[in-house]
Amino acid sequence: MKFVDAHIHLSDEEYSTCVPEIVAEAQSLGVVALVSNSENLKTSLENLKLAENHPGFIYAALGTHPSSVEGLTEEELDKTLELIKNQKCNKAVIAVGEIGLDSKYMQTWKKQMNVFDSMLHLAEELDLPVIIHSRGTTARIVDMLPSYKVKRTLLHWFSDPSDSLSKAVSNGYYISEGVPTVYASSIREIVKKVPLANLLTETDGPVHFNKPPFKGKKTTPAFIPQVVNAMAEIKRLKAEEVAEQIIINFQQFFNLQLEF
Repeated sequence: MKFVDAHIHLSDEEYSTCVPEIVAEAQSLGVVALVSNSENLKTSLENLKLAENHPGFIYAALGTHPSSVEGLTEEELDKTLELIKNQKCNKAVIAVGEIGLDSKYMQTWKKQMNVFDSMLHLAEELDLPVIIHSRGTTARIVDMLPSYKVKRTLLHWFSDPSDSLSKAVSNGYYISEGVPTVYASSIREIVKKVPLANLLTETDGPVHFNKPPFKGKKTTPAFIPQVVNAMAEIKRLKAEEVAEQIIINFQQFFNLQLEF
């Protein structure tokens, strides 16, 4: 079986000394591609380097995460937007992400909205998909997105009420889920409701998980086969069928043709 990780942060400091080992382990288990998401200008630049060093395996999503907004200057935002524009012809840059809104950081709400708006307009301009963070804000984001001409939207680690889920799916958005699919009843219920053609797999590393069999382990794409097995169990399908469809979804969403 072949697997993909649509959302990880390999530019995080936790991975700084072990990316080659992580890549080698993932490939040995059948992982054929991953998308390393950015949080700010620094990680955007680092993800470009990772993609350059691992062509055809690591792909980059560039952008500004809502948790990075508080100390964000206009200069840094402009540089991040310009960086993404300058990568228009770089086939390794396949999305604007991770961008979005987060209710945890309400003190920066207006600024979050401005940054999110800038990133969405840039995605429109470059015809790139967006990878969205929506903690506590999914309903608002799903309501506002149709006013933009963003063609492809991924709501990563979707965990909000089902009314937002049904609207997201009817709008053609993709949903990615990760490790909690193995043990969390709320996430398993979401996976059950999302059509397989709208699903992607992720790890969101370096987020750590405290449930067996992941407790105490570094989060890497090596977890993806277990996520696929859990999705197959929920969908009452063969793991091979789920893995194959997720590869198709990944290629369609990111406009890629993987070689493996």
